[in-house]
Amino acid sequence: MSKVTLTTELPIAAEVASALARTPELFAYVVAPILSVPQLLLPDRIEPGAEGSARLWWFGIIPAWRHHLRLVRLDAYEIYTNEWGGPLRTWNHRLTFEPITESSCRYTDEIEVDSGLRGIGTRIFVHLLFRHRHRRWRQLATVLASSGIKCQARPR
Repeated sequence: MSKVTLTTELPIAAEVASALARTPELFAYVVAPILSVPQLLLPDRIEPGAEGSARLWWFGIIPAWRHHLRLVRLDAYEIYTNEWGGPLRTWNHRLTFEPITESSCRYTDEIEVDSGLRGIGTRIFVHLLFRHRHRRWRQLATVLASSGIKCQARPR
């Protein structure tokens, strides 16, 4: 198993960032255009124990694997999932949103990956994908902060 951790400061409140992170639309935005998820299969009620899956596509045109997810913990400032699929036997993902001020937070992705013999390639992929994710998060948060938009999680 290997662990990758990336942290970024966002110019939006931790509550707003955490609410955004709970939406499929945010996931689609932060991984685009590298990955796309045309259809994410989730239960109506998102709570610990809920499971979902999706077919991933490279650059929106090359089919990849079916990725599976189980929600382990969902708190005000933390989301923790166990994921697997394709070349990944284990993908434990913790997202945390630590308030810095009323209008900013520290966002951290911590990913524990077991990809078997593909270890080094997977670690490189995780670093590249999550650097991209964090850049997209910062871009979106900057736009939201400058526009004064208040965000809320969608009711489920």
